[in-house]
Amino acid sequence: MRALDGVKIADFSWVGAGPRSTKDLADNGALVIKIESARRLDLGRRSPPFAGRPKDHDGSAFFAQSNTSKKSVTLNLSDPRGVDLARKLVAWADVVVENFGPGYMERIGLGFDELRRIKPDIILASVSVAGRTGPMAGFRGYGNSAAAHSGHAALSGWPDRPPHMPPLAYGDVVAPMFATVAILAALEYRTRTKQGQHLDISQIEPMVHVIADLFADPHSTKTGNADPVIAPHGVYPCKGRDEWIAIAAETDAQWRSLCEILHMPFDPQLATAQDRVAQSDILDRSIAEVTVLQDREALLSALAQSDVPAAAVQNGRDVFEDPELRAAGHFVPVLHPVLGESMMPAPPMTFSQTPPVVSAAPCLGADNENVLSGILGVSAAQLEELESLGVIA
Repeated sequence: MRALDGVKIADFSWVGAGPRSTKDLADNGALVIKIESARRLDLGRRSPPFAGRPKDHDGSAFFAQSNTSKKSVTLNLSDPRGVDLARKLVAWADVVVENFGPGYMERIGLGFDELRRIKPDIILASVSVAGRTGPMAGFRGYGNSAAAHSGHAALSGWPDRPPHMPPLAYGDVVAPMFATVAILAALEYRTRTKQGQHLDISQIEPMVHVIADLFADPHSTKTGNADPVIAPHGVYPCKGRDEWIAIAAETDAQWRSLCEILHMPFDPQLATAQDRVAQSDILDRSIAEVTVLQDREALLSALAQSDVPAAAVQNGRDVFEDPELRAAGHFVPVLHPVLGESMMPAPPMTFSQTPPVVSAAPCLGADNENVLSGILGVSAAQLEELESLGVIA
């Protein structure tokens, strides 16, 4: 048994912001049916890296990681008959999720008012860059747009350089966590009141939320890896190719321990954090000259034993092979028809009574028959006819 067994979700979302939210729900037992189309492929299916043939829409590792444990049906939503089938899925579902540009669901006859006519207690979760209200309602963009508008880009990078965009669409990662909480809260509310509701989740607001404390300081500026009250606080090179270690000596005692481990003379002029922050640039260069000669793992072990906060800067392979994550069961082996046996991220929390179960992401339209016939009651003859007409496509 899983925590969300019995919850039914019609997932119209694509790319990252919606799918990552419904992935967590699916891994925890919700039956998530992903409505997509071969006529307009989910951009996630077109995102590298790929296994098998180049640009194989069933071989995208990005899509596979964002859509574990779901079912896939293909409906042509530009055809009224495809929309009719979608309406039947709405009638079946507890929750509908979408992250199209604002207005699209209304244009095809699946706006919230229409969904409520189909099922009065339906929950609709709409994820977008800027939300459905205010002067930016209708704004179209991606997670990087939210990074720019929320202040993340302006506060990232080095003081003497232009704003720095995150290396991924960070809004597509942050917003789904809030969407998941919103959906679970709405399900709890519906259990108590028998009423559904429309959830409006923007990407900009969650991204503002996670750095709101920085806006409280009117003098907040880009600081790179530096910290206003802790020094040293940075990333330093170690022996070997592209080997790095992050070190943050918060207390004066930790600074003394770091000096001893690195065999650096203790300078009384750097005895306090205030002194070290004032000379952080010089300090960082001095530390880097020593750490670059050190084995990273040996240095990390010595620092840990002396209670100096430090961590190895891991690349992707390091993360996948990390013994802590392996022990926690964070990556689980899943057999995928195209990717083969692959390590997929499981929900990052542990349930003592209802552990999640992660299964492979679906191939495009793999569940057409099971869903359309088994759940909606479409006969085999109707199914064949709808496929020939391009309604199921």
